[in-house]
Amino acid sequence: MTALSFDTTRRYVLGLGCERATSPDEVMALVASALELAGVAPDQVAGLASIDSRRGEPAMALVAARLAVPSVFFDAETLERETPRIKNPSDVVFARVGCHGVAESAALAAIGPHAELVLPKIKSAHATAAIARALLRKE
Repeated sequence: MTALSFDTTRRYVLGLGCERATSPDEVMALVASALELAGVAPDQVAGLASIDSRRGEPAMALVAARLAVPSVFFDAETLERETPRIKNPSDVVFARVGCHGVAESAALAAIGPHAELVLPKIKSAHATAAIARALLRKE
């Protein structure tokens, strides 16, 4: 269950991963690139999703505040269940945090089974971003 609600205008979730203490400016620049690449306007984003170990990271709080959206955080076990649906599984990420991906997995987990990735993981020096879309009705 998520704290996010979806409708025809706000149906995207931004999944984010980052190293601890990543610069909020770096993460915001990555978010801007992700939104542009996906063709998603900021006001179409329903929420931000990440791994629970990043709750409290200043960069996560800044992105949520700038987009005026709620954040949801998942444990590694929940994110690992999304591995069959992600495009870029990583053994390195698994070794570090216990799941094969954060950004893609979190975006998908926040929506649930009726989601699709519209932007697989992109990277900056210390962060990752992905965007998933809630499928409404039969698409």
